[in-house]
Formats: sequence, C-alpha cells, structure tokens
Amino acid sequence: MQKNLIIFIKNPVLGKVKTRLAKDVGDKEALSIYYDLLQRCREECRKVNAKRWLYYSDELEQQDAWSEQHFTKRLQSQGDLGERIQDAFDTVNQEGEATIIIGSDCYDLLASIIEAAFEALEEKDFVIGPANDGGYYLLGSTQFHPQLFQQIDWSTSAVFEQTIAQAKELNLSIEVLEELVDLDTLDDVKGSSYPWPKK
Repeated sequence: MQKNLIIFIKNPVLGKVKTRLAKDVGDKEALSIYYDLLQRCREECRKVNAKRWLYYSDELEQQDAWSEQHFTKRLQSQGDLGERIQDAFDTVNQEGEATIIIGSDCYDLLASIIEAAFEALEEKDFVIGPANDGGYYLLGSTQFHPQLFQQIDWSTSAVFEQTIAQAKELNLSIEVLEELVDLDTLDDVKGSSYPWPKK
C-alpha cells in the first residue's frame, strides 16, 4: 500500500514564524528555533518509509535544505488551515492509500511515532496525535473525509476534540497517539526535549 506523508511548513521569514514565542525571546531567536524545528522535522521525515510531500505556506523554495530527491514540493492553497489541509489531503490521497499530515512545530515528533501512526492505519480508519495546546500534531486516514477539516475552530484549544467528534460522526475507528508539545511559547520550549537554553 502506498504511504503518503504530507508536511506543512511555514517559509522561515524573520517576524513571520513563531510569533507567540517571539514575544518571549525576540524575532531572531524565534526564527533560529524555527530553523531547528525544520531541521529536526526534515531529519525525522527522511527516516520514514513513505512518499514525502512538502507544502510551503507562501512560496516554493527550490534551493533550500529540503532536497527534491527526498521531498516533492508543493504550495499550500488559499484559505484557512482547514481548507489548506483538506486541499493537500485531497490532492495527495488516492483511494485506499494511507495518508498522514504533520506540521513542523513539534520537536518531539520522531520518525518512530510517524511509523507507528502508519501501522495504526493498517487496522484503524483514522489516527490522530494530540498536542498540548488542544490541537493536533498529526492526522491520518486511508480515505479522504472532508468533514474532518470542516466546522473546526482552528487555532483554538477545541481543535482536537472537534476533530474527534467529526471522526465519531463518520463512524471511523480511531487510534489516538501520545500527546506531544507544540513549541508555541517559551514554556513549551522548556517543556519539550528541545535543548534550551541554546548554547
């Protein structure tokens, strides 16, 4: 069975990434941390046995650290986060293929967790990894279900519970992974395995 791994990232631009974290550490340090998150994400994703689709937020970058030998590059569509995820999922997922989408905000998201999510999809319809802020760091299924990305209050603490509710309404069998920390604030940084303070 084909396995698809969709990775959503933001173009690393000073003042436009990790804006909540920047309030604690400043724009330059926030950008530096985001570069570390991207590097960690890139290294772990390369270990995963799947077709890797890299979706940029604003523009395609050809000459960056994400080699086109390992990542198929795309641009996120317009709209809110749900619409962008839905579009990417619809584009990549083919009938019966295991497709997982992740972001790049979670330093503790390892290849082993992503592989475990793919294994879960061999038995379950739907897999999700809850984040500490009420969102999720990973979502996957073998079929495209637009409803999973609709009527969700994005960027709130209700995202995970609302998504679970949608999955239950669709009568999907569900696998919930361990909760991980999204690095949105300095407390998140300190509460993860990220090496802080930086040397």
